[in-house]
This record gives sequence, C-alpha cells and structure tokens, in this order.
Amino acid sequence: MEDKQESLGTVIVAGLANLAIALAKLVAGLVSGSSAMLSEAAHSAADTVTEVLLFIAVRRAGRPADARHPFGYGMAGFFWALMAAFATLIGGAGFSITHGVHEIAHGEELADLRLSYLVLAIAFVVEGISLLKALSQVRGQARRLRVSPGRYVARTPDTALKAVVFEDAAALVGLLIAAAGLLGYQVTGSSLWDGAASVVIGLLLLGVALNLIRANASLLIGQSAPARVEREIRAELLAMPEVEAVVELLTMMLGPDEIMVAARVDFVDESTAGALERAADRVERTLAERFPAISQVFLDPTPGEQAKRGRAVGDDADRDA
Repeated sequence: MEDKQESLGTVIVAGLANLAIALAKLVAGLVSGSSAMLSEAAHSAADTVTEVLLFIAVRRAGRPADARHPFGYGMAGFFWALMAAFATLIGGAGFSITHGVHEIAHGEELADLRLSYLVLAIAFVVEGISLLKALSQVRGQARRLRVSPGRYVARTPDTALKAVVFEDAAALVGLLIAAAGLLGYQVTGSSLWDGAASVVIGLLLLGVALNLIRANASLLIGQSAPARVEREIRAELLAMPEVEAVVELLTMMLGPDEIMVAARVDFVDESTAGALERAADRVERTLAERFPAISQVFLDPTPGEQAKRGRAVGDDADRDA
C-alpha cells in the first residue's frame, strides 16, 4: 500500500508539471511558429493525458478484491497504463513526426525565439524536478530489493512509475533537441533544422511508447514474477522441513506489487491427512511472511513418483531476473 501511495504522488507531481509546461510551450510555439516548440507542446500535452490515465491506473489497481474479482484489480492498473502508452504514441509521437515532416517539406519563417528559449529552460528545470522525485522512489525500491536502479526500472511491474521515469527522461532529451533545432535555424536561416528536431522528438516518443506498450501487454497476458523472485520462492520452499521436492512452480503478476504462486509440492511423508493439511498451511504462511508481495498461494500435494516425472518451470535460464 505504501508503494502505491508513493507511485500516486509521483504521478501527480509529473501530471501537474506537464500541464503547466504544455500551456507554456503552446504559447511559445504559436508566437514563434516553431514546429519543434509545437511538438514539445504536443509532447507535454500527451504526457499530461498519460499522467491522468496513470492516476486512474494506480487508483484502480488499489481496489480490494471482491466476489466478482477475487484476485483483485491489480491488472486494471496494467490496462490503464497501456492506454497511457497509446496516448503517448498517438498524441505525442504522431503529431510531432507529421508536423515536422510538413515543415521540412514546405518550410516556415520563425519569429522571435527568445520566449521559446525561456520556456525550454523553465521546462527543463520543472521536468528535472519531476524526474528526480521518480528516481528517488526507484532508488528506494531498488535498494529494498537489492538490485540496481537501472535493472529495477527495466523489470519492475510498477508500470506507472516506469512510465513517469521514461517520459520525464524523454522530456529532458526532447527539450535539448528542440533547443538544438531552434539554434540550428538561427545559425543557418533554414527551417529544416526545426522540422528535423520535431521529427526526432517524435521518434523519441515512439520508442518510449512502444517500450511501455510491450511491457504492459506482457503483464496483461499473465507475466510471471521475475526469475530471481521465483528462485527465492523455490529455495524457500525447499528449505522447509515439510517439503521433499518442488515439482512445478508457477507465478503470475496480479498487480504492480501482487504475486500469485501455484506449486505442485512433494511433501515429506505424513502419517495422516490432517498432518499434511497442517504442513501445507505452514508453508503458505511462511511464504506470505517471507514475500509480502505474495497475495495468493495454491499448493498441490504431489506424490514422489510424480515428482520424478514432473518438470520444474520456475528456473528457466533464458529468463532475466
């Protein structure tokens, strides 16, 4: 719950920053006639829509389970984060590329660019503050999981946080590209530089959007927990005195910080069915205490002969941690 509240705060800060920046860029773009500035305005507007959708994602994912949705609403967060990625793709990348191509083909005369430079400088500071807040959350969670911040961002199922980091980083790069396009126009007098900057900004947003779409789509269709987590769960199971072997271990991300575990387990021979039930209960409680993200555990007691014929799928070497 604490992680969800922190992600919500990160999204709100990013959304307010993008809304203010979008309006400032739009005014500067209309005054100067710069395609790069108008592309940056579209970029920030798309990011604002994205943050609204991410806000919905975090709130929806935090709803408790009910009779109709017994596994909770975590995957609703993945859906709305996917919609946010499409907003970046269509609103940001689409407008920037088409507007830039139009300027390259037809050319435009730009007006006074001083306001544009001022807006870009202010936007850089504001976007930087938003990115620093997101990175602060990333570092804290990466430290808790004992992984590098870069690896955490690449693999985290918290796609709202991932989207804010990617989009804020892309925004800072986009601001530098826009400034370079304006400077190129001033030095050469050719609007080709401004139009090219707009196209490059669009391609940058395209890359970010496709990355986020891929990540959310994978989670929506039932992505497993990271292989490192699966290895730790398997090791924890095997370390329990009640467990003889783990025949099969399956996991699935039910939300940004919720994991379902289903395992076929060969328990140590017990004299009674009641003893087996107590052993299974101890295993479930131990897993839930060791891994707070585990919200559902399903154990299937499996005889030893089946264990020998079973296959373990939780430690595939080709899956990244």
